[in-house]
Amino acid sequence: MTNKFLRYFAAVCGACQLVLGTAAHAWAQAPGAPDVPAMADDLRASGKIYVVVAAVVVIIAGLLVYLIALDRKVGRLEKRAADGGFNN
Repeated sequence: MTNKFLRYFAAVCGACQLVLGTAAHAWAQAPGAPDVPAMADDLRASGKIYVVVAAVVVIIAGLLVYLIALDRKVGRLEKRAADGGFNN
C-alpha cells in the first residue's frame, strides 16, 4: 500500500513541478519585451486566455487520471502474474 501511495505522490509531484516550472519560466519574461506575441495580448485583453488555461488544465488533469488508471491496471496484472494467474 505504501508503495502505491509513493508512486501516486511522485506522479502528482512531477506534474505539479512541470506546471509550476513552466509557469515560472513564463513569469520570468520581461513584461514589455518586443518578442511578446501580439496574440497573447489580444487573448489577455479579451479574456479568452482563461479559456486557453482551462483547456490546458483539463488536458493535464485528463492525462494524470489516465496514467493513474493505467497504473492500477498494470498493478492488477502484476499481482495476477505473481499469483500464477496466467499459468492456468
